[in-house]
Amino acid sequence: MLDVDLLAMLKIDLGITAKAYDERLMQYLQTAKAEITREGITLLETIEDDQLVVMYAAWSWRKRDTGEGMPRMLRHALNNRLFSEKMRTDANG
Repeated sequence: MLDVDLLAMLKIDLGITAKAYDERLMQYLQTAKAEITREGITLLETIEDDQLVVMYAAWSWRKRDTGEGMPRMLRHALNNRLFSEKMRTDANG
């Protein structure tokens, strides 16, 4: 999925319609990808991974105001994705 599509998904998730935040939100998407990769996940071009990036970016955007920790749902999704990748890697090699 193109970054512009991810941006549209993120804006819907956050309830933002103004274009004024587009550049900053795009940075949040790029940061989300980097943070997810740092956790050991190899992002693929799948809708599941795209949704994971959007969820992570949305949480990052919201926590700047609230300081909330990572939601269990997001941590669960990251762990499942990482375990799934590791199982595929172990099975193939």
